[in-house]
Amino acid sequence: MKNKLSISLLGCVLLGVAMISCNDTEKTGWEYAPNMYNSPAYEAQTQYRSNDINPHGMNMREPVEGTVARTNYQTSFLQDDGTVLNDLMMYNMTKDSLNWAAANLVNPIPWSENAEDEGKVLYQRNCMHCHGSKGAGDGNVAEKYKGVPNYASDALSSVSGGHIYHVITFGKGRMWPHASQVTPEERWKIVHYVQRLQLGI
Repeated sequence: MKNKLSISLLGCVLLGVAMISCNDTEKTGWEYAPNMYNSPAYEAQTQYRSNDINPHGMNMREPVEGTVARTNYQTSFLQDDGTVLNDLMMYNMTKDSLNWAAANLVNPIPWSENAEDEGKVLYQRNCMHCHGSKGAGDGNVAEKYKGVPNYASDALSSVSGGHIYHVITFGKGRMWPHASQVTPEERWKIVHYVQRLQLGI
C-alpha cells in the first residue's frame, strides 16, 4: 500500500513538472552544459553576447570596402580595340535549360586573339586535367575518370557556344559544375578556346 502511494505521488509530481515546463513556449528550458551551446570563442554566425573587440559589439565584421556580392560580377570590361563592352552575362537559366542555352546564348565577348589566349590560360587551369591539352578527353584525370569526351568528335564538334557555356556553368553527365570556379566572363573566354579545339587544331 505504501509503495503504491509513493508511486502515485511520484507520478503526480512528474506530471506537474511536465505541465509546468510546457507553459512557456518562448523559453528553451534549462541548459545542462552551456559551454556546449554557447562557445567561449567568438563565432561569426552567432551573437549571444557582446563582443568587446569588434566595432558595435558584433561578432561578424563589415565587408571590406569595395566588396562585390558573389553573384554581382563585374560585367563591363575593356576590349582589345579600347571599347568597353557592357553585358549582364547573368542568365535566368537552370540546369535543365541546356537546349535553350544551346539555341539562344551568343558569346557577348567578340573573338580576338587576346580573348582566345586568355581562354586558353583559363582552360589550362580549369579544364585540361580532364579534357587534355588539345581537348581530346585524354587528361590525367580522364585515365581514372572514364567518359571524358573529345571536343573534335562528331557528337561535339558542332555544339554551339551557348551549349558549352551552359555545360561549364551547370555540368553535364559526369562533369561537375564550374560556376563557382570561373566567372561568366571567364566562361565565355573558355568557350572561345574550346571552339578552337572543336576544329581539331
